[in-house]
Amino acid sequence: MKVKRKIFWGALITLGIVYGDIGTSPLYVMKALIMDAGGLNGLTEDYIIGCLSLVFWTLMLMTTIKYVLIALRADNHGEGGIFALYALVRNKKKWLILPALLGGAALLADGTLTPAVTVTSAIEGLKGISIGSQPWINTQLEVNLVTFVILLVLFLIQRFGTSFIGKAFGPLMLLWFSFLAIFGIVNLIHEPLVLRALSPHYGLMLLFSPANKVGIFILGSVFLATTGAEALYSDMGHVGKRSIYLTWPFVCGALVLNYFGQGAYLIKNLGNFKTTGDIFNPFYEMLPSSVYLFGVLISTIAAIIASQALITGSFTLVEEAVGLKLLPKMKVEHPSLSRGQIYIRTINWSLCICTLLVLVYFRTSERMEAAYGLAITITMLMTTILLSQYLKDKVNVVFNGIFLAVFLSVELIFLISSLTKFTHGGYVTLLITLLILLIMVIWYFGNKLRDYLSDEEEWVSLRDYKDVLQELSNDDRIPLYISNLVMLTKVDKRTYKVKRETLYSILDKSPKKAKVYWFVTVNTTSDPYTNYYTVDMMGTRNIVNLQLYLGFKMDHRVNLYLRQVVEDLIENDIIDEQPQKYTTMPGRKIGDFRFIIIQELLSPNTRVRGWQHLLISARIFIQNHSTNPIQWFGLEFSEVKVEKVPLLLKKRRIPAMEQRMILNPKDVKRSTKE
Repeated sequence: MKVKRKIFWGALITLGIVYGDIGTSPLYVMKALIMDAGGLNGLTEDYIIGCLSLVFWTLMLMTTIKYVLIALRADNHGEGGIFALYALVRNKKKWLILPALLGGAALLADGTLTPAVTVTSAIEGLKGISIGSQPWINTQLEVNLVTFVILLVLFLIQRFGTSFIGKAFGPLMLLWFSFLAIFGIVNLIHEPLVLRALSPHYGLMLLFSPANKVGIFILGSVFLATTGAEALYSDMGHVGKRSIYLTWPFVCGALVLNYFGQGAYLIKNLGNFKTTGDIFNPFYEMLPSSVYLFGVLISTIAAIIASQALITGSFTLVEEAVGLKLLPKMKVEHPSLSRGQIYIRTINWSLCICTLLVLVYFRTSERMEAAYGLAITITMLMTTILLSQYLKDKVNVVFNGIFLAVFLSVELIFLISSLTKFTHGGYVTLLITLLILLIMVIWYFGNKLRDYLSDEEEWVSLRDYKDVLQELSNDDRIPLYISNLVMLTKVDKRTYKVKRETLYSILDKSPKKAKVYWFVTVNTTSDPYTNYYTVDMMGTRNIVNLQLYLGFKMDHRVNLYLRQVVEDLIENDIIDEQPQKYTTMPGRKIGDFRFIIIQELLSPNTRVRGWQHLLISARIFIQNHSTNPIQWFGLEFSEVKVEKVPLLLKKRRIPAMEQRMILNPKDVKRSTKE
């Protein structure tokens, strides 16, 4: 009984988290296809049947086969999404970073349009509808104002966490999908012949039919039915693949029934539509008048849930990108006790501003639909490339070849058909994609170039300075700087190489005497939830080479991990106790800590090529204008000192100067040669 209850609640949570985007597609897909026909006057029965066939087989091929049956198997310790997939295959080929960067950037960019188009489509259902004695919303401006307020409030509440409303998402989405299925069936009963659309024949015929005025570009609107498939894969880590396997048949069935119900309504009422013009939406028109307002209400709720799922999905995506060092470090907050509940202020407000600007710029859902989906086709194409690399070791060559050929071909066709969206506003999401991609490229390749160009002389062996550090620690002539001096740096596990500037900070810039010297390296792993450490004492009791291994979805709160490590080492008698004479905690064994963070600035005494200098400079600029290391390492309430040092890459040779004259020296002692 407990197992069944657990499965039920897991399925309910999945409905609330995973299917928001794809679940609200019926609000605008058929409406977009009507616009492709030139409006209601351009509709024919063959056109409607062909559209339904294309929508059905797109859902089957792209969502069911590619994502549910194939992609969900490519899980990284339970996590899904393009960055989790990249983490699985990044060691196979170096060039795989390119589809990962492009796909991730496009997915984030597409998220700026999704909340605007879903909420606007829902609120437009109220346009011209009387609530009481008069219509509540008459104009598109009023629609936009209501949508603006809803979206703004949604972004405002993110910092407080959404667990308090998230518990209701599952039951509400269950109600939503039941609503879709029921009223799809109600209309389908009157025109059961629309079930002919289950045959792919009608979809293929429409592509070459004169009734189709836009030709292959109709697929750009059809594709809107499956834009949420990528989110389905990305959210796997929150709910588990089993819950998706259990719920997708119900969700898919509800979507298909609703699309076919809209098609049945259109065929039954050809030439006799009660509403015409821009406000016509078959989703609302097929509803009985008695449930119309309820339909608008539940649609609005579903649109808000879809937007919420997209926002939290964006937080997760960025957190993974930061963990994989594809984006600069950002402060991640946890507004609730749940590990999955995160909040990234920078992303929240960037997404909010972009979404509201999209709303103001496009104004109507019709114009948004014309621009929507272009970026996500790029993401799906990049996911296919990464998936094919993953499948190389999992399936035979023939299956992988068929997979790559089929889905590359289909997605390239979808991409080409979506190119018409560029002139209708698709350039907005493409510009955002390019901006995000530029930041990723600068950060990732800037780091790689910096490591490649670093002068060998800038690296020294920590072992060579072991005796000097111990001598400093025991030197009674120098006052104690701190009990535990923590250098957040990078120590090579094999060679013990460390940046010279790290030891320069301890020894040369007013020697820092400490009881214990900690050299802490944070290693990010491909396993999302890795959480362990290793210690190398190098034959001492007070020099610690600490290697932290954290998954790309784990917090990097170094101060908390370090305190645990200190307790472990003292308990095992590896380092000495540090009793405090003056303390509010009697029996305290651990002394005080000071963290040293070294920040690099590009030195003018650097000799690199023009483009290399530009890339390194841009990378440092992004670093200086993103979250500072204190926030990233969770050291806001710790004692931290940030030291700025020059980044020397291939030092510029300065010509030796010739000495010409020294005037009036005093008491110069000359050495004589015998």
